[in-house]
Amino acid sequence: MKHPLGLVSFFATAIVIFSTAVTAADAGAERLEINRDATKRTPISLVGYSGEAAAVLRFDLEIAGFLLTSEEKAAYVLKGDNEGQVRGLLTDVIAKSIRLNKGFAGGSTRSQAHALSDAVVEAITGQHGIASTKIAFKVHNGPNSEIYISDYDAHNAKALTSDNTVVAAPCWVPHQRRLYYTTYVFGNADIVSHDLNSGARQVVARYSGSNLSPSASPDGRFLAMVLSKGGSPDIYVADADGGNARQLTRSREDESSPCWSPDGRTILFATKMNGRRVLATVPAAGGQVERLKIGAVVNPSEPDWSPDGKWIVFTAQMGGFHLYKVQAGGGDAEEICEGEDGSWASNSRTLVFTRRSGGGKRGLSLLDVPTKEIKDVGQNLGVCSQPSWAR
Repeated sequence: MKHPLGLVSFFATAIVIFSTAVTAADAGAERLEINRDATKRTPISLVGYSGEAAAVLRFDLEIAGFLLTSEEKAAYVLKGDNEGQVRGLLTDVIAKSIRLNKGFAGGSTRSQAHALSDAVVEAITGQHGIASTKIAFKVHNGPNSEIYISDYDAHNAKALTSDNTVVAAPCWVPHQRRLYYTTYVFGNADIVSHDLNSGARQVVARYSGSNLSPSASPDGRFLAMVLSKGGSPDIYVADADGGNARQLTRSREDESSPCWSPDGRTILFATKMNGRRVLATVPAAGGQVERLKIGAVVNPSEPDWSPDGKWIVFTAQMGGFHLYKVQAGGGDAEEICEGEDGSWASNSRTLVFTRRSGGGKRGLSLLDVPTKEIKDVGQNLGVCSQPSWAR
């Protein structure tokens, strides 16, 4: 006996409703799991984009912790186009609500796509995106090197220096278009301040011996650095222009790589204690040096404190170069990937670092720490190292 048409239609509708409900429930459960566990990627779908805009959005969202998927499996759907300007309508599939509806004009398609991805990240997570930020780094040219500045993904890279000499350790001054770095352009390892707006350079440390590893305080008022003017490399703190240098450590060990706590009260650095390489802290105003516990990890160097104050990333040389993270108060350090020279983004989630490939070649990579997503960048620039992320 055949079912009446109305009954068939009812069952078909019920199946569609049930299927939709299951999909929504699955996506909701998946998003709940993601919210509880930062290592889970948030599923999102891109619809309507093409060419460079599509490639940039995919790159930005993947390194921000999202998983690009189909509309049926997505917790969020970003629909739009890049005809004339990059536009986006962000829908929350579970809540059935619009999270974002915005277009971006002016500048290049790439910069518009970066702006849209940042807006998407903020709309979903409540935190600012990092796709429109800048990095500085060192590009090697045989025995010499130059400082470069680029977008966070190493696009639009431009040489800041053209001195045909050795440079090292570029460091951004927070919330300013200014860098510190060491250069041999004057015949010695000197620290200079470089204004990106005017192009003017000012020598801030030119003492006898080496002047190395500049690190700007979070408020930009002070400069930590390593000076060997006393015969051994020690940690000093000076005013932003290099004046009033004050010595914080007094040892025969070779202190290196100072960095600041986000509150500006503490300086973390690498040194030796009892013949072993360690990480240690000292009050920025002067005081007792204390060792930071990192568990069984040995040969630590190049620490960087996350802007939210929770984590410290550092390099450890243990059968190769590896990046580790440890809680700011110390503890058992956790390996996060092979690499060195880690520098936190302003979101305290993403790192730019130096990654070695075959033949010992070094290049830049980005790492989303919770999901372990890695993307190599700037491969056309040659040998790169010592990245610093603008905050």
